[in-house]
Amino acid sequence: MMAGMTETPHPLYDRHADTLDRALTAITERGYWSAYPESPSPRVYGETAAADGKAAFEAYLGGDFPLDQPGTGDRVATETSPFGVPLDVRYPHAGADELVAAATAALPAWRDAGPRARVGVCLEILDRLHKHIFELANAVQFTSGQAFVMAFQAGGAHALDRALEALAYAYAEMTRHPGTAGWEKAAGKGDPLRMTKTFHVVPRGVSLVIGCNTFPTWNSYPGLFASLVTGNPVIVKPHPRAVLPLAITIRYAREVLAEAGFDPNLVLLAAEAPGEKLASTLALHPAVKIVDFTGSTEYGDWLEANARQAAVYTEKAGLNTVVIDSTDDFAGMCRNLGFTLTLYSGQMCTTSQNILIPAGGIETDQGHKSFDEVAGGIAAAVGKLTADPARGVELTGAVVNDGVLERLDEVTKVGEPVLESRTVEHPAFPGAVVRTPTVVKVGADDTATYGREWFGPISFVIPTDSTAHSLEIMRKTVGEKGALTAGVYSTDEAVLDAAEAAAIEVGVHLSCNLTGGVFVNQSAAFSDFHGSGANPAANAALTDGAYVANRFRIVQSRRHS
Repeated sequence: MMAGMTETPHPLYDRHADTLDRALTAITERGYWSAYPESPSPRVYGETAAADGKAAFEAYLGGDFPLDQPGTGDRVATETSPFGVPLDVRYPHAGADELVAAATAALPAWRDAGPRARVGVCLEILDRLHKHIFELANAVQFTSGQAFVMAFQAGGAHALDRALEALAYAYAEMTRHPGTAGWEKAAGKGDPLRMTKTFHVVPRGVSLVIGCNTFPTWNSYPGLFASLVTGNPVIVKPHPRAVLPLAITIRYAREVLAEAGFDPNLVLLAAEAPGEKLASTLALHPAVKIVDFTGSTEYGDWLEANARQAAVYTEKAGLNTVVIDSTDDFAGMCRNLGFTLTLYSGQMCTTSQNILIPAGGIETDQGHKSFDEVAGGIAAAVGKLTADPARGVELTGAVVNDGVLERLDEVTKVGEPVLESRTVEHPAFPGAVVRTPTVVKVGADDTATYGREWFGPISFVIPTDSTAHSLEIMRKTVGEKGALTAGVYSTDEAVLDAAEAAAIEVGVHLSCNLTGGVFVNQSAAFSDFHGSGANPAANAALTDGAYVANRFRIVQSRRHS
């Protein structure tokens, strides 16, 4: 097997070469491009696609998931839907050693196939998953609590885009060097020294992907496909409450691998029994050389400290911050922030938590606004979006787990409520757990409260001495605890420059003056980086060269020629 463009052509590579070429162009130009339409419209996907996908999803419920892989023979069922819909899907169960042994045995042939064959197979997997996007979207919706359109977009189309982005970066890194090179050096009066050198792309070993409950596909696909395309077999350990989306993914991945003549055990599901702690067992296994994780800071820190035999990529918690200095579109600012706080009930790692506003108020296109008027404007925007339950639940979705409810109860004991959370009955799913966002006013000196993450529909409005004080708080909190997003509103270029300097200092991505259809908690594949790897919220970025290049090594051989 040789790296580079000297490989033997592969039919799946040829089939998807145009898609790969466009993705490779997109990651260098950083403009808008998407390979997978984000609208679930029948005009895009066909008249029967939605019904077919829903039927395929429902066929899994209450049964044994159809996955033929090594296992102990017993099954596990651990999912509870935030919408109150019975799931009761039973997944094959296997121990860590059994999974690792199967993955390890599959590695050599996959390694030797070369980058071109691997990327072709991976592109075919994405194409197969795209054909089942409605099936995936339903699985994401009913395990994560996302409303359907969001599940279709974030859990389907955008997740596939992020996977394709990872494939493009990985392919570019693997083919950076030629597969072979002739080497010649003058040797005095004698014949020159001549050698032929061959450069092999060698995977690190077994990869482990630890999934999360809120975005089981979007957060797992980049690591899964970055590892797989670079030659590493992948064991996927889903969150116990969100197994189905990744089980469906693995089902179709294994199907494509087998059709292409490879061992389907290159991709394995690690469904865990309650209390088993399978993720930790696998993460410390000597054969596991790569770990991808999205979730809590506590567990991410544990993985980084203890999985020393592996390259560990983590996305953890952070204190996403917005600095408000002034605005020439007060209504637009409030609408934009209101939507940001409402979308998926704030259960996104990119949702703003701390909103810093000068205590003396701000200048706007509507004249001077006091602190209370600014806070009230944001709260009113949230209230308007959630006032009608039938429309509101299509934005809020459902609460993903009891931890969110506990924090909503806890936050009532701190600060001064600007907007209280409400319980909403979902018109389509009576068993759904729905809570509207709360906005709470706390003092700038109350760092014990706003200096930790409150994951869920909880945000704080914080009066500061000045915009300079706001930026100081942002630097301190984000520098210490990390953040994935930051925002600033100002009509003063000097303030925008100061905010950008602060963001660079603490390594957080910054959005300026968002008042329209782009929101701080959204991230576009091929253009926006998700996470920076430059602050404690994440040690890697989705997706860049550093995210993929450490998943393989170049090993060379030399022969005289």
